[in-house]
Amino acid sequence: MDFLYILFPVSGVKTYIFIPPLVALIVSFFTSMGGVSGAFLLLPFQMSVLNYTSPSVSSTNFVFNIVAIPSGVYRYIKEGRMAWPLTWVVIAGTLPGVFIGYFFRVKYLPDPKAFKLFVGCVLLYIGSRLFYEMTGKAGESKKKMNALEEKFRRRIAELKEKNKERIASGLPKEAIVRTISFNLSRVEYEFWEERFSFSTIGMLTLAFIVGIIGGTYGIGGGAIIAPFCIAVFHLPVYTIAGAALMGTLLTSIIGVFFYTIMPANNGLATSPDWFLGFLFGIGGFIGVYLGARMQKFVPQKFIKLMLGIVIVFLATMYILQFFM
Repeated sequence: MDFLYILFPVSGVKTYIFIPPLVALIVSFFTSMGGVSGAFLLLPFQMSVLNYTSPSVSSTNFVFNIVAIPSGVYRYIKEGRMAWPLTWVVIAGTLPGVFIGYFFRVKYLPDPKAFKLFVGCVLLYIGSRLFYEMTGKAGESKKKMNALEEKFRRRIAELKEKNKERIASGLPKEAIVRTISFNLSRVEYEFWEERFSFSTIGMLTLAFIVGIIGGTYGIGGGAIIAPFCIAVFHLPVYTIAGAALMGTLLTSIIGVFFYTIMPANNGLATSPDWFLGFLFGIGGFIGVYLGARMQKFVPQKFIKLMLGIVIVFLATMYILQFFM
């Protein structure tokens, strides 16, 4: 097994060559069902387990997103579950934020300790809000979502019954996302014969803030924007997952460009470790595809619970690290 233990010269990481893709596969399989690539969990893994702490870890995380996400995006597009207006709004907001995030990372926050506290507080709020949405005390706004979930569950049960020997790959026509209106004030779309809408300016503002955070840490932003879309804008997770992944993919491409081309202060290493990022990405590519394929068979409540637990755990870890 020693011949599989290698040194990655750019990052200085020493590990077995199969560890990065294996970890990425497991993480991305579960997180992609909620529109999250898994980069927000791989970053702490690289820093805490692999001891990769220079600013280039952020750009390496972006490489993971670039390799891993296309498989999931393809699946959501193929099944008609890509909410394109939401996708374009998310992209328009996050791209300028990524540029600002790069400068925060290399100029003002080469030591991420203080910024982790801020990110931890934001994630703690999101995770808490997700748990609140599951308590049944969130008010009348949950009734339509619960009805949609029940309709989806019944229809998927029918599909599985008709396809006992294989997993059903097709979706009924009601499960296709259809745009109703798209303008500067509001976006409205239909899914499962129910209409959902959100403020364009509100989503742009959220995406811009997420872009700054994602650009700084190399997470793309899906880990933040997906739960916000669920908890604050009350959009069904089945329709926001693809948009969050697409937004993360494009902002990651721009992020790698900034970290590779733009100058850094004091000789900081900012260019990605391409080989390490590629290995993470290969595992993520498989995990994201499988997660996107399986998402329609997993109850929305479970996806919320899974995201909530992971996000609160990560937030707690970030906050505690600031005081240690």
